[in-house]
Amino acid sequence: MNKLINEETKMNSNTAFGQQTTRRNVLKMGAAGLVSASLIALMGSGSSSAEGLSALTLPAWDSRQLSDTDILNFALNLEYLEAEFYTYAVTGQGIEALGIATSGKGTSGPTMNGKKVKFSDPMMIAIAEELAFDEQQHVKLLRSVLGKDAIAKPTLDLNGMGIGFGSEAEYLTVGRALEDTGVSAYGGAAPLIKSKEILSAAARILADEAYHMGNVRLLIAQKGIHVKAVDGKDILPPPSGKKFFGVDDHALSILRTPAEVLEIAKPFYPKGVNGAIQG
Repeated sequence: MNKLINEETKMNSNTAFGQQTTRRNVLKMGAAGLVSASLIALMGSGSSSAEGLSALTLPAWDSRQLSDTDILNFALNLEYLEAEFYTYAVTGQGIEALGIATSGKGTSGPTMNGKKVKFSDPMMIAIAEELAFDEQQHVKLLRSVLGKDAIAKPTLDLNGMGIGFGSEAEYLTVGRALEDTGVSAYGGAAPLIKSKEILSAAARILADEAYHMGNVRLLIAQKGIHVKAVDGKDILPPPSGKKFFGVDDHALSILRTPAEVLEIAKPFYPKGVNGAIQG
């Protein structure tokens, strides 16, 4: 596999992370050192070990049988959904109409109930087009990394929340749920990825999804759109909630296990997801 990233992270020796060679080596791992680096930062800043570990508590995955391929295919299920939702909203067609492959392992299926949204806000049109493009690229990237192991696009019902294409408010409501859930899914899975190269690419996808999340949450707040929590972990943006960013009291993003993610997403997958991870 060709390297996805060939840049090496550099550090300033005057920073807290640069005080010891071992700490520098952690960050040289790029995204693979994310959790360890965060732990070092908390411990080095005077926080007690108990407080630091509590802040970094991860969801309880059963990772004994999970490979990087399993985790990437789980992500690909979600990227198919996001790419189809955003592409239909902008074009009235799915990603296959753009020449993006969706075949692979598992049971392939159609995408149902997708429609073009009648956008009236010029800025919303530009944002929607960029969102669609980004998610299309995520699908293509994951499929290229997975190669012959890539799963097929499962059957999708884009009306899984009962709304989505009737107005800009519906579009943003569903987009917010998808983006907040997607960020938590990538964050929860990141420590289990074994390849530094793959993890670095996954971290960059996560960062892009977080940009999406912040943008959509701000639009919801600006337009005064009321949204409902998707589960007990959800942090709602104004006016329904108080936080513009979906982070906890430690300013860390919410993490979810595959079971928690699928509990939210299952209405969009009437015949289930493909791949080894089923919840």
